[in-house]
Amino acid sequence: MTEALRTSVAGLEFSNPVLLASGTAGYGRELAGVIDLERLGGFVTKAVSVEPRHGNAAPRVWDFEGGMINAVGLANPGLAAVRDNALPWVAAHVHSPRVLVNVVGRTFEEFADVVGGLDASPGFHGFELNVSCPNTKKGGLEFGADPDTLRALVARARAATRKPLFVKLSPTLPDVVATARAAVDSGATGLTLFNTVPGLVVDAEHRRPVLGFGSGGVSGPALLPVAVLATWRVTQALPGVPVIGVGGVSSADHALQLILAGASLVALGTASMANPHAAERIVGDLERWCDAHQVARLSDLRGTLQWPAP
Repeated sequence: MTEALRTSVAGLEFSNPVLLASGTAGYGRELAGVIDLERLGGFVTKAVSVEPRHGNAAPRVWDFEGGMINAVGLANPGLAAVRDNALPWVAAHVHSPRVLVNVVGRTFEEFADVVGGLDASPGFHGFELNVSCPNTKKGGLEFGADPDTLRALVARARAATRKPLFVKLSPTLPDVVATARAAVDSGATGLTLFNTVPGLVVDAEHRRPVLGFGSGGVSGPALLPVAVLATWRVTQALPGVPVIGVGGVSSADHALQLILAGASLVALGTASMANPHAAERIVGDLERWCDAHQVARLSDLRGTLQWPAP
């Protein structure tokens, strides 16, 4: 791996800035033998909740002209199974990539329960808190949409670990900068920008949604400009706060856009579902780009986007 791609983020050393987003890599074992995990900068695991979740009714994923829509329902085997089976496998088989565990909950207390329950486990380096999921105590309102709940959630999770905490926000927030600041002020190490956009795809022939759950999260190419703008706004307002840029990344150029806008790391979602080798290809393309442009350290380009003069 070329030295040009190495980067230090949130006290962790990454061989390159390219990650697989949560939900695309399982817990690592699912992709072993399919791709070379050691070529990745890292990956974010599938969600982990206190109790196992069976997820939503099928079909859970659907392609359409603009990308993909999914309503998996955060299906996962639960904290105990991840602690006893998944993470020990990661510890034994994954060496170079940095691994973040994605955490979900039905109440803000459950986030801290998962963090505390996994904190001493081997095989991972930090957490990603998915605050885009609904808070059952607030009638289904997203955790990230309520500043007081978000602060309590992050503070309680922070008290349960000394590992890095990335908070994953929704693109539908009315003020992403204010929400990002609330998360950081409460103990978040960094931010993931962002989750999928709510949407609905209809089967006109049968006059019903294509997904078994009905609505779902939209992802894919069209989300890239939204992710780039959110990354630019947040990193301008909160300089020095690490951001994982997510949304529509499928090429080295897309990764560079996010890095120039201020992202410390970039993560692939839909592109890696369509082609499991997309992340490896992007790593190679970034290496060649740095060589061609005589860039000694890609991280030096972070946040150097030149905004037009007013």
